[in-house]
Amino acid sequence: TSVNTNAATYVAWNWKANGSGSSNTSGSITSTVSANTTSGFSVVTYTGSGSTATVGHGLGAVPSMVIVKKRSAATGWQVYNQTLGRNKVIYLDLINAPDTGANYWGTSDPTSSVFGISTDASLNSSGGTYVAYCFAPIAGYSAFGSYTGNGSADGPFVYTGMRPAYV
Repeated sequence: TSVNTNAATYVAWNWKANGSGSSNTSGSITSTVSANTTSGFSVVTYTGSGSTATVGHGLGAVPSMVIVKKRSAATGWQVYNQTLGRNKVIYLDLINAPDTGANYWGTSDPTSSVFGISTDASLNSSGGTYVAYCFAPIAGYSAFGSYTGNGSADGPFVYTGMRPAYV
């Protein structure tokens, strides 16, 4: 994949959290969290335990989407979406249908303080290092969900409650 080809056009979507982060002990794994609660976004880093666990996210609201990337090995981007629930995962970098695994995202749904992770190596291998991007909906600012295509050239109508800048 190219990221610096001469005369090519690129786009980068960036979110700013809140500085370098601070220690968060809300979950069974201590994390470092940089959160912007006004925007409903946090960047979380943690070291895996190898056991089903929870990780503090610092949002103060239930995240609707969590994207996790293992930094200590070459793996894909695991995505939790509230519409699919904690037993399914989609991949940011693949076109696969959702994978199903019992308790893939832990043994309970995310809360206003933590999200869950299973023992899957892409989320939680002992000693593995991870980064998670957590998103909570903010009325008029962000929304998260899914839709089913209808095969029409203009697709289905999806109400977001705002005019999205990025879909």
